[in-house]
Amino acid sequence: MGQNDEQMSKELKERHVQLIALGGTIGTGLFLGAGQSIHFAGPSILLAYIIAGIACFFLMRALGELLMSNPDSTSYIDFIDKYLGARWGFIAGWTYWISWIAIAMAEITAAGLYMKFWFPSLPQWLPALLILIILFFLNSITVSAFGETEFWFAIIKVVAIIALIVVGVVLLLMHYQTSVGPVSLNNLTNGKFFANGAKGFFLSFQMVIFSFVGIEMIGMTASETKDPEKVIPKSINSVPTRILLFYIGSLLALMVIYPWNDISQDSSPFVQVFKNIGITSAAAIINFVVLTAAASACNSAIFTTGRMLYSLTGRESNQFSKRMHRLSKNKVPSNAILASTLVIAIAVILNIVIPKGVFTFIASVATTCFIFIWGAIVITHIKYRKQVKASGRESELEFKTPLFPASDYFVLAFLGMVAIVLLFEFDTLVALIGSIGWLIVIYIVYELGRKRNN
Repeated sequence: MGQNDEQMSKELKERHVQLIALGGTIGTGLFLGAGQSIHFAGPSILLAYIIAGIACFFLMRALGELLMSNPDSTSYIDFIDKYLGARWGFIAGWTYWISWIAIAMAEITAAGLYMKFWFPSLPQWLPALLILIILFFLNSITVSAFGETEFWFAIIKVVAIIALIVVGVVLLLMHYQTSVGPVSLNNLTNGKFFANGAKGFFLSFQMVIFSFVGIEMIGMTASETKDPEKVIPKSINSVPTRILLFYIGSLLALMVIYPWNDISQDSSPFVQVFKNIGITSAAAIINFVVLTAAASACNSAIFTTGRMLYSLTGRESNQFSKRMHRLSKNKVPSNAILASTLVIAIAVILNIVIPKGVFTFIASVATTCFIFIWGAIVITHIKYRKQVKASGRESELEFKTPLFPASDYFVLAFLGMVAIVLLFEFDTLVALIGSIGWLIVIYIVYELGRKRNN
């Protein structure tokens, strides 16, 4: 761990850890982008989520097994470093850090836009900056302050989804008449199951996989969790199932209430449903939910980038690294959190200087990099299990990944398929090329640093 062997405080409770991973993956992609996803794939979007959910479950079990081998590890990058080598630990660590920085920049920008719904004359940068400052102080106090904030952010999103599902069930039982016909299970089979054939189904995976970004955040919480040997396995076993139920449940409700081809692409389908049953303030309610989702993503980013920077600088002996790899009296890496927050704050300036297209491109590249991160976790797990088998300790493992090694190879094949899908749309192709370019640059930086140190 480097020159600082202090332990972080173990203040995250089971409910915190479960909601951190759950809230991290339920975002604006569902609340605002569900209409586009449904139009792209039709009812087959449900099948896409089921397949992606299975892959994410196996990914999480592989990550959980690694975490249980050393719960005091500051991040799962430590395992990549140990089993794949320092080069891949460096590349994966800095890629993960910069990816969350970019996502936070995009989300804090979105938060400013959402506030303009109520205050049209408010400068976009002002609420973004205020939210960032508040979240920085919450993250700097204690880890439980972060956990509690994230818990309630996630609860707001979960309540909105449950409300939609309940409304869907009630309207179905009432045979409620909407502007386009009655609420019925027949709406689900309106037209073709594969709306745009096999092409539309496979292309939908890029939207589906990116909606799960953040699920691996449990890998950053183990060293700060009370009783991690009990909490982490329980959270990992339940969270993917819950996420699957929330996504499948909400999309199913939407397509039962309206025929899938009548669901709005241009506005939130959640707004469409709630307005139809007479809730005139539906747009304001959903705007509050997506504002919460943006703040939640930024909160997660500050937590993650702070811990990652703390972990990455533990191997260096220069003055900057010593400062970053230091815990406050409350046992949080406050210097690393501050440094990461200051980088995120650059988004305020970038929104003025950089055209919107460039900013969107950076966020897309960051999100695409998660395919590499997840792949690295799975390959690390394969290497770990080979070492465990060679040492004859396989029978001692308590939290084994089911169907190993087939499960790991299924995840790698799935991620490979998603990478291939990204080649067929111009925007995603550019993002994929950009992410490969980033990985090459960070590889060169590592090699130059290694030569300099030698």
